[in-house]
Amino acid sequence: MFQKTLFLAVCILFFSCGSDTKTKEVATAKETTSAKEKTAKTSVSATTDIPVLNFEQFEKYLNIDDDNIHVVNFWATWCAPCVKELPYFEAINQEYKDKNVKVLLVSLDFNLKKLNTFLAKNDLQSEQVLLDDPDQNAWISKVSKQWSGAIPATVMYGKGKRKFYEKSFTKKELKEALDNFINQ
Repeated sequence: MFQKTLFLAVCILFFSCGSDTKTKEVATAKETTSAKEKTAKTSVSATTDIPVLNFEQFEKYLNIDDDNIHVVNFWATWCAPCVKELPYFEAINQEYKDKNVKVLLVSLDFNLKKLNTFLAKNDLQSEQVLLDDPDQNAWISKVSKQWSGAIPATVMYGKGKRKFYEKSFTKKELKEALDNFINQ
């Protein structure tokens, strides 16, 4: 039964990235993880030092109250549109740092070894965390009521404003969205 569930989860993940299919269905397969994996904990990988957080630990990143504009991008290495747009978020991180813009890349990967390899190869400079919480049904709507669970997805917030995007960006689209957000 576990093998069927795992196969179903892999199929859903493969076909849902960047589509309208709700990735919330993946939660059913991930709920089969052991109780040990569900325990709230923070760990750090040895090779990249990326924080591994459950949603309770991560949620503070969605509500920082300071003078910055926060751009929070949800992505995964297995999502081609996500990987394609990562350089655009890296560019925003550099180009807008003097405008108090902070970029956070939130990986939803399942395989820490693959993620570490990807991060080491690509030398991303934006702040990064791995959100490892199998109960997506409980937290996806806390990120945004508009979010179906598909990735890539991005939240921009700050100075009393919040905007959610469930789409992949071109560099031009991302800059326009951020400029519009800043100038609202």
